[in-house]
Amino acid sequence: MDTLERTWADIPWPRPRPDGRGPYPKTEIPKPAVLAQVPRRFCRYGHDPARVEAALAALSPPPDLVLVTSIMTYWYPGVDEAVRLCRRLWPRVPVVVGGVYATLCPEHARRLEADHCICGPLETPENWAALWRLLGASAPSLPDHAGLRLAHELYAAPDFGVLLGSRGCPFACAYCASRLLSPGFCQAPARLVLERLRSLHAQGVRHVAFYDDALLVAPETWLWSALAWCAEHHMTLHTPNAVHVRALTPDVCRRLWRGGVRTLRLGLETLDFNHRLDAKLTLEEWEQAVAALHAAGFGAEHVRAYVLFGLPDEDDDATAATIAEAGRLGIPVELAFYSPIPGTPLFARAERVSPWPLAEEPLTHNNSLWPCRPGGFSWAEAARWKTLVRQVQRNPNPQ
Repeated sequence: MDTLERTWADIPWPRPRPDGRGPYPKTEIPKPAVLAQVPRRFCRYGHDPARVEAALAALSPPPDLVLVTSIMTYWYPGVDEAVRLCRRLWPRVPVVVGGVYATLCPEHARRLEADHCICGPLETPENWAALWRLLGASAPSLPDHAGLRLAHELYAAPDFGVLLGSRGCPFACAYCASRLLSPGFCQAPARLVLERLRSLHAQGVRHVAFYDDALLVAPETWLWSALAWCAEHHMTLHTPNAVHVRALTPDVCRRLWRGGVRTLRLGLETLDFNHRLDAKLTLEEWEQAVAALHAAGFGAEHVRAYVLFGLPDEDDDATAATIAEAGRLGIPVELAFYSPIPGTPLFARAERVSPWPLAEEPLTHNNSLWPCRPGGFSWAEAARWKTLVRQVQRNPNPQ
């Protein structure tokens, strides 16, 4: 998925956005049988498999161990393909599958041809020891703050950087898997985050995205220091993961703006407070947060509110009202399409209302199917909701 000029110098790459993000090359491929009737294309992202195989085959010496991961459960065909490729190239090299897919769908992941399946964080003592047993060696001590160090130095000339100052989330929303993937909530010390920022800056990076699930929880631990450093060094910051709206006090909003945050995503979900799936937000807190954002300098070009779409038993009128009310306060929205996640409290209800085999086939977790919405995905319905969202974006009306 990287340009890697020495390896892929002769392959054209789509022009990235000004902040360094994608797009990635993609190729349409045949749909899996279970998705045959879905009116959407099925694509592989990244380089041609034959070119990837040739690049790996050229490695000398071969690797001692191969780790294969996946972020989404429904991306597992790529995991399967990668495992088979490594088996073909290096039949005696151990192959390990881990990450989100293996953690949430362990029985399914164990059907692949890997030697071992790691569920949960690699840095747990059990998983760390199991990994080294495959190499016939005793496990060394885990590095300090294992799980919070990102290997950005492996990229020779990154266009953007990623910061991860915490793992996990203290909340327990019914639709979210954060607690399953990272039990507990831990934060990095400020010195580690600042060290990473200095390194990224030295590589020429000026756009940085936070990947924390709970960025604004206990911000005095490291976030305030990071924002102060970024302000001094003219970094531009982005929060693709939604921040908790309740935490957006006037002081917090001013610090975020002064620190260089220019892409801010809010975890609104719904303004139907009689049917929320959590207790993270009240109407008064929402209105106070919006006022604080505007006062700090954030405009409609900087902020979007995520509104959940496609939940089991969803009320369309309530979703439309949330979009309109957010727009009335000058906050455009993005629809966050619901993906049924095994192990979450809402998954059982999703199974009951969905016509798809959610428990047996991870491909059906794909949120682009609208798996829990009656009738599933429809281009006409997609256009209708897209038009509604665009109307809000074009006609903000801050109070």
